[in-house]
Amino acid sequence: MKAFIAAGCQFTIKPMDVEKNIEKALEFLKRAVKRHNAELVVFPETITTGFTPIRRETQKATIEALWNAVSDVPGPVTEPIQEAAAKLGVHVVWPTYRRGPEKDIVYNSCMVIDDNGEIAGDIYDKTHPFPTERKEGGGWTTVGDRAVVVDTKLAKIGLTICYDGDFPDLATVETLMGAEVIVRPSALLRTYDVWQFVNQARAYDNHVYYLAVNSVGLDASGNNFFGSSMFVDPTGWKLAQARGTDEIISAELNPDPIRYVSHGTKSPMIFDHVEDRNVGVYRDWILKEGTCAFEPAKRIPYKKKAQG
Repeated sequence: MKAFIAAGCQFTIKPMDVEKNIEKALEFLKRAVKRHNAELVVFPETITTGFTPIRRETQKATIEALWNAVSDVPGPVTEPIQEAAAKLGVHVVWPTYRRGPEKDIVYNSCMVIDDNGEIAGDIYDKTHPFPTERKEGGGWTTVGDRAVVVDTKLAKIGLTICYDGDFPDLATVETLMGAEVIVRPSALLRTYDVWQFVNQARAYDNHVYYLAVNSVGLDASGNNFFGSSMFVDPTGWKLAQARGTDEIISAELNPDPIRYVSHGTKSPMIFDHVEDRNVGVYRDWILKEGTCAFEPAKRIPYKKKAQG
């Protein structure tokens, strides 16, 4: 990893208007580079359409409408950003719904576009869609099945999306895959306190930079997202914090971030959470399915995939 400046851009989208949202993203991208000297720019989850598609009369019709609104990748949902990234010489984490192979398959995805305008490494498809977002729960998103870490000239970047951040194991898997920076494009509606402590915990748990960029404003469902994008360093220290409005944040990421236990002190850090895991204690448990000890107000009745 090298020292570099990362920026996060949050702005109110126009629901399901891909062209307008890309146009606005291009303006924010230029501003992040020119005003913040950003070398990596991260946008919120599903920035091309907003998180919630406009509901149709059936689940199938909703998925098809979303499928028709977006495109394959690379394609119209990425090409303007790819061109701008190459022109500006900047890396971009670009989150968007994208078409699957058939009209009943839409992925909630993000990818790294490098400073040559190429999609670097693998595209990440959200592995933990929110319960009502999951196709099996009556929603529209097909679940992804693998963790992704992209090796760039800036750093090794792990990709996650929103609800993924609630699952410590995914961040640890990406850390073990070599991630130095984990990004979390989001459209999060839980409390600010949950947003903050989860972001700080994932960074501190794994000693990684955690760049969490949240949506702001209304989407098609009438949900009003609160923004508050933040960058957290590998000691759990917050480097940057946005407000609840259209805004850009930025911070320089230091390639030697855990020399001391906290900012402003010279007390040496002498531990590494990843090395110090006692994996024997949970080797037989961590991959078992289960439920928590308590009962939520409602469980989404997921439809199981047909076997075969």
